[in-house]
Amino acid sequence: MGRQEGGGGGGMIDTTSNELPDEGEGQGEGEGGGGGGGARRLRLHVEEGGIGVLTLCRPEKLNAWSWESSRQLGLLADRIRFDDTIRVVLLRAEGRAFCAGIDIKAPGGGITGRSGSERTRNYFEGIRWVHERFRAFAGLPQPVVAAVQGYCLGVGFELALMADVRIAADDAVFALPEARLGVAVDAGGDLRIAREAGAGWAKFLALTGRRIDAGTAHRLNLVQQVTGAGELEGAARSVAEEIAANAPLAVQSVKRDIDAFADAGMGAALDRVAMSAALTLTSEDIKEGYTAKAERREPRFDGK
Repeated sequence: MGRQEGGGGGGMIDTTSNELPDEGEGQGEGEGGGGGGGARRLRLHVEEGGIGVLTLCRPEKLNAWSWESSRQLGLLADRIRFDDTIRVVLLRAEGRAFCAGIDIKAPGGGITGRSGSERTRNYFEGIRWVHERFRAFAGLPQPVVAAVQGYCLGVGFELALMADVRIAADDAVFALPEARLGVAVDAGGDLRIAREAGAGWAKFLALTGRRIDAGTAHRLNLVQQVTGAGELEGAARSVAEEIAANAPLAVQSVKRDIDAFADAGMGAALDRVAMSAALTLTSEDIKEGYTAKAERREPRFDGK
């Protein structure tokens, strides 16, 4: 999907750019190089010992996600994929939150169209484009260990669920609040909860938007280990080092084989998710959901 400006599908960032903003560049929204419409959202550092540390680096925004975040994730996933010095990825975040959800003020936040139907189509293609970037990350040959602290909400929760192993601090809070705002879960997080915890829990969490703590997430098999906040980095790094010490061809084969079984049907389901997201993102209900949130009142949804 190319750059969208005015006309038949405005609103998106330049999806054709293959550049990343320089470190420290673009501290304000819309600033920075790279043609992607914003600051550096993720940073990759390759350490000795085979660990690629992928860091969400917008702590002042609670690492809120955007179209630009997805673009940068896709580019970094491509770099990681073909770097044979990286045996495992440690996904972490700066600040007090892993990712608090969508950054609604980021550039490209709203997609337009000349008609309701065209706008829905444009959202559908936009969400599919995001899914392709997420698929590149989730499908990395190298295992991904996520270290999660604080808020892990909405797309942040969905990103964490794409990791192969999740270590959570005891202050972590997880939720899929989308239905409370009038939109469908749009990156497959509910599908991955169904895979890990069963369809009943996936529906319970996605339909209510209820928050759960790290202990509950552990009991539901959504995280593999819970540790104190001060020990999170060390615990996650210890698991990453343990994986990196093993034979890389064997490790990658294990990941690939398990994913082939666990993710059977995921591709077709995600295509349905993209359409559900497009329909709800162009609804009146989502306008009401965000208006009610801004006005600190309960939303009044009409189902239209």
